[in-house]
Amino acid sequence: MAPLLSVSDLAVARGGRRAVEGVTFSLDAGQALILRGANGIGKTTLLRTVAGLQAAVDGIVDAAPDAIAYAAHADGIKGALTVRENLGFWAQVFDGPAIGAALAAMNLSDLADRPAAMLSAGQKRRLGLARLLVTGRPVWVLDEPTVSLDTASVALFVQAVRGHLSGGGAALMATHIDLNLPEATVLDLTPYRADPRRVQDRVPAGFDEAFA
Repeated sequence: MAPLLSVSDLAVARGGRRAVEGVTFSLDAGQALILRGANGIGKTTLLRTVAGLQAAVDGIVDAAPDAIAYAAHADGIKGALTVRENLGFWAQVFDGPAIGAALAAMNLSDLADRPAAMLSAGQKRRLGLARLLVTGRPVWVLDEPTVSLDTASVALFVQAVRGHLSGGGAALMATHIDLNLPEATVLDLTPYRADPRRVQDRVPAGFDEAFA
């Protein structure tokens, strides 16, 4: 069976310069991979490239169409809508499952009728992560998903990831904290850092890292 996500010899750029290069990995159903590395090494750039939000310099990202759900620092919620309405909107966009399970998984059921603008930072983060559960997409690509979460909420998130993996999904995450997720393997991007002494020559002329 083919991997849910395959990345081969990937090079990504930020600000017209290569950040990391030669990155290769694959994710099968039930697998999680955690990216590690110093601030600024290119974790976010790599995740955005894998998610199809910016172009790669070199290499291949292979996943089925509409397989990836991406979550980054922005929670992607509308303050004027209630928690229920926000999740309902995303479930409709993705033609995903009913929202009840997502509300319960992220401990939002009692807040379902509260406007999102009235939520705390941690509650907004839980709502943003609950969106993943209504996408129906098998590959979660997550950039620092536990920002603003307290210890109990981190545990809820980890439980949601484990449920996703056990259901045949996969997850690619960048995080600096220990998620206590033994199912995950770790990929340190330090050995893939591009050499700044030759980086300018190796970014193709006219390359635009952002899609129009």
